[in-house]
Amino acid sequence: MAASQRLHDIGWALTLIVLGLNLRPILTSVSPLLNEIRESSRLGFQGAALLTSLPVLCMGLVALASASVEARLGEGRGIALGLLCILLACAVRGFTVDGGLLLGTALLAGIGVALIQVLAPGLVKRRFAGRVALAMGVYSAALMGGGGLAAWFSPRLASHFGHWQAGLLVWMLPALLALALWLNMPWRSAQPLAAGQSVQAFMGNRRAWLLALYFGFSNCGYMTLVAWLPAYYQQLGWSGRDGGSLLALMTLFQVLAALLMPALAQRTRERRGLLSISLIAQLFGFGGLLLHPADSPLLWIALIGFGLGACFALSLILSLDHLHDPRAAGQLAAFVQGFGFLINALAPALGGWLRELTGGFQATWLLMLACLLAMLALTWRFSPASYWRISSNGGPT
Repeated sequence: MAASQRLHDIGWALTLIVLGLNLRPILTSVSPLLNEIRESSRLGFQGAALLTSLPVLCMGLVALASASVEARLGEGRGIALGLLCILLACAVRGFTVDGGLLLGTALLAGIGVALIQVLAPGLVKRRFAGRVALAMGVYSAALMGGGGLAAWFSPRLASHFGHWQAGLLVWMLPALLALALWLNMPWRSAQPLAAGQSVQAFMGNRRAWLLALYFGFSNCGYMTLVAWLPAYYQQLGWSGRDGGSLLALMTLFQVLAALLMPALAQRTRERRGLLSISLIAQLFGFGGLLLHPADSPLLWIALIGFGLGACFALSLILSLDHLHDPRAAGQLAAFVQGFGFLINALAPALGGWLRELTGGFQATWLLMLACLLAMLALTWRFSPASYWRISSNGGPT
């Protein structure tokens, strides 16, 4: 029985990793190839920013409808449909140069990613009881690792074949693998949520809104860098491939932080110290990008990557900490991600607008610094003693 249970746990851990690997290539495979895509599709800076913003917008909107998603599709069909959307979007990207169609694939892929992201936290809370922080760290590390792999591999594959489409098409393969694996797992079918367990139950809760704002603003640097980091360094004379390598390096440190910091967080319910370290690392990194971008770019990107990796995992764990029931906790995480990703979606578009307005990205880095300082001040509101404020009936959890 012990061996059987161990195999069962390994199977679910592997499934969680494969799911996570599919959630960021739709964003990071585009960024290092953005100049080639813009030239072929005739998209401007703001139009190109939509290739990053639209998926994130979908992530937010679908998360807010997660109660309906779970009730109608369930964990099983919802995640399967999400993987199918990602697969189809990557397949279409491999055979088009039309800007409108590319934006359509961004919407389709965004819906797919969103379906998986709103169902995964509840799955983790239920399947990995007692090890939620560690499991969320593994999931977050896989998510970020997939993004880094795409940023590094896509421009090289595109260069090898002489077509940027090849760098986007290849990501249908891990989606196909994940779909095959998922269809063979004993997932849960559709089940209606109990009263007070939907996203709408948190709409009037001040703590839920604070968590959503915190998730959104502490993580918006990721979407900004995915959209504009290669372009920033191309302005400084770097190649698109080198810019993609910077994104890959950032992801390496994201993965390290996503594994290390939740492992440390597993020992206590106090998250504020680790979250503060994560935000300060980002502050130093964005400050370096602003003031000395050419002097130590690897250091600045390593600091930002570490901070972002830790913030993503820890802010989700912070949300899950507030409720014991897995389904209610999953809906709270959906609420937090929903509004958080809507905030994230604004970051690439705002960066593109500031780039066209000022001719550079310095204003964007200043905006990131302001957001991080505000979130650092907000961090100390989240003491473990205050977790009860999230309860839908006003009592302690």
